[in-house]
Amino acid sequence: MGFLSYVFGPKLYQEYGLEKKFYEPSGLERVSDQIITTLSLMWNISYYTSPLIVTFLYKRGYLVTDSISSFVKFSTSIGIIVVITLCIRGFGRSQSKQYVKMIKAIEMTKISNNDEEAKRALRKFDFDFQSWQVDFDASSVQGDEKKRQLSTSSRETRQFRLATLPCKLAAYVAIHTFGIRMIYPGYIKLLQNYLNTFLIEGRAKLVEEHKALRYKVKTVDRNEIDTIFVDNRQNGSANGNILVICSEGNAAYYEIGIMSTPLSLKYSVMGWNHPGFAGSTGAPYPQQDKNAIDAVVQFAIHRLGFAVEDIILYGWSIGGVSALWASNLYRDVKGVILDATFDDILYLALSRMPESLSGIVRLAIRDYCNLNNVDSIQNYNGPIMLIRRTEDEIISEDNRINTNRGNYLALTLLKFRYPLIFKTTQLQRIKKILSRPVDPKNFSTTNDDLCMSRLITYASDQGKSFPMLIGEDYTEETRDQMAEFLLRKHFRDYKSTHCTPLPKDYFDIPWDIPIENGFVFT
Repeated sequence: MGFLSYVFGPKLYQEYGLEKKFYEPSGLERVSDQIITTLSLMWNISYYTSPLIVTFLYKRGYLVTDSISSFVKFSTSIGIIVVITLCIRGFGRSQSKQYVKMIKAIEMTKISNNDEEAKRALRKFDFDFQSWQVDFDASSVQGDEKKRQLSTSSRETRQFRLATLPCKLAAYVAIHTFGIRMIYPGYIKLLQNYLNTFLIEGRAKLVEEHKALRYKVKTVDRNEIDTIFVDNRQNGSANGNILVICSEGNAAYYEIGIMSTPLSLKYSVMGWNHPGFAGSTGAPYPQQDKNAIDAVVQFAIHRLGFAVEDIILYGWSIGGVSALWASNLYRDVKGVILDATFDDILYLALSRMPESLSGIVRLAIRDYCNLNNVDSIQNYNGPIMLIRRTEDEIISEDNRINTNRGNYLALTLLKFRYPLIFKTTQLQRIKKILSRPVDPKNFSTTNDDLCMSRLITYASDQGKSFPMLIGEDYTEETRDQMAEFLLRKHFRDYKSTHCTPLPKDYFDIPWDIPIENGFVFT
């Protein structure tokens, strides 16, 4: 364990189990960290403003041969300052008992090839996740042919037209600069730096109160995904044998996200951060995000030992995109819960951008960030529950419930799964019901047993594959009864805004049609 381990070692945030929540560096380490942070900030500012700086220097006549020696001297001076500062930081860290313990734990995991005992010693510390060893590599698991077909089919091929080239270039630049950050604000480093203290506290709560374990999962495109797992299989609760995989929103992280709801019900729970969020590397472009959730599910199956049939995919807001994509790959999951999720991000983007830019917005979304849940929800045949926020200010226009994009997702689901029940008249009726808060008390339940019996009989004879062609000979009245029944089984309202935590009373295993097998329903 040499001096360089302290010079280039990761930043330590805290040691779990101590009264002092945060690691307090010595004076030398603190001052040197401030200097390095300041120099790094100056470099980032100069990098992004380099065109302006170069233009200014050129106009002032500084970009001439005689100025090269001055630039070399300046660069050398900065380099010497950095080296001296790093050495001072290394010396300061070597005098800290906590930091020395962490370095020893890191070195031990390298020597012991990630031995579990060494990992337990390392998990006592919260430090820069970049230095964490990879726990699971998705490339080591053989993907099946169906998965590759889905991945290939998700990439649409578009005809190239010279006339649209300027718009395509503008769309490319827009999405790869500010566009992806508007769609995923949690990807912005400035926001992450601001929230860093809250993220550290959130991880500490999960580790100390729920005995959570943090893991690094590597995707097939070599991104490293920051995940955390709470194992409740041994707590005596039946829910502990079910794993809930939580996919967060566009500005949320597992440390301060939706994990609290299934944890309150004693499920086993796994959280993960989108690529580019907190400890995860990469950027939240669709293919990287798809590879990330795929790797997380693979990790849950092959490393944590959960059967696909015991996994619930839980997505909030834009996390519903990730959850639905995973359901397309792993169709035998126990269910999918979508909270405050939209149908197609294109319509949300168009409503928030000037109409004059609609062409560029459409190209940018469809070519580079096509988050379309309408396609994904029709590729999943399992149990699903949609939760709508009646006062949602994010996926609605002016908080008007009839413009909530979750309405269209619900209609798409029901129309696809039961096309002969949800004909034009029934769709208009359900759309009218969705234009106001849906209160179960306003519906008659006298025909529920009969509706359930019809579904069981059909599914037992014909199977549960969708679209389910039940209702061909039904009267309009019977279709209306079935339509309302199916809406209530797949859809639920929660009176709240977009970002309010979901109460545990709203988190249920999604409803499924039982199949009659002799005298037993399975």
